[in-house]
Amino acid sequence: MTNGAFTEILLAILAILLVVAAVIDVRTFTISNRLNLTVAGLAPLFWWSAHLPLWPDVGLQVAVSAAVFCLFAIAFYVGMMGGGDVKLAAALALWFSPMSTLRFLVIMSIAGGLLTLVVVALHRMRKKQGKPEVPYGVAIAFGGLIILIQRFLNQFA
Repeated sequence: MTNGAFTEILLAILAILLVVAAVIDVRTFTISNRLNLTVAGLAPLFWWSAHLPLWPDVGLQVAVSAAVFCLFAIAFYVGMMGGGDVKLAAALALWFSPMSTLRFLVIMSIAGGLLTLVVVALHRMRKKQGKPEVPYGVAIAFGGLIILIQRFLNQFA
């Protein structure tokens, strides 16, 4: 098996993990540390298979991931995101170039805004009390999957 095929297998595993994260988040409103650790832990294997140089490529991806974590940790602190969401977004940033991470964040934010509107509307229609819970892992998974699909389609362009 060539590294190219191995890289594609890793990306397929990532896609599966994102779907699993979204489904679990819808059901339980949590994303486990084990799943987040798996996403983050597979990133170095991806870097190796994709022949990313440690400097500057891997260094930049780690720095961008840390920035994503810090930014979303603030959102967690003010009650806008769950801890699992923060860790999943940061773990995903380890897989994407800085430009792809920026695209991921934009797509994720738009999807998250739409998801929030739907959840709030359903909450009001059902006349439920309290603050509605938004499974933001769905938006994170959607953003990640869009970036993976774009990567796949770019191979044939």
